[in-house]
Amino acid sequence: MRFVLIAALALSATGCTRWSMDHHLNNAYRAYDRGRCEDAMLELSQVDRDSRARPYIQPEVSMLRGQCLERQKLYVDAAQTYQFIIAQYPNNEYAYRARARLETLQSLGWYPPRSSAKAIPAPL
Repeated sequence: MRFVLIAALALSATGCTRWSMDHHLNNAYRAYDRGRCEDAMLELSQVDRDSRARPYIQPEVSMLRGQCLERQKLYVDAAQTYQFIIAQYPNNEYAYRARARLETLQSLGWYPPRSSAKAIPAPL
C-alpha cells in the first residue's frame, strides 16, 4: 500500500496529470495576453507533450499557436496552422474560428486566397 501511495505522489510530482497540462495551457494564455509569444510557444510545446493521451486539447493549442504566429507577423505559418485545424477537426469550434482567421488574413492581404495561386512554368 505504501508503494502505491509513493508511486502516485511521484507521478503527480512529475506532471503526469491533467493538472500539469492545464497549468501550462493557462500559462500560455497569460503569456499571450502579455504579448510574450515566445513564452506562450514554450508553454504550448509543454502542453503538446502532456496531452498525447488527450487529443481533444489539440485544436485549442493549435489555435493559440496560430494567433501567436500572427502576432509575430508569420502569416503564412499561421495560415498553415489554421488549415491544419480545419483539416483535422472540421466540425470543432476551433475549425470555425480558424476559418474566420484565414478570411481575415486574406482580406488584409497577408495571405493570398488559394484560388489566386497559379503555377508558372520555368523558362527554358
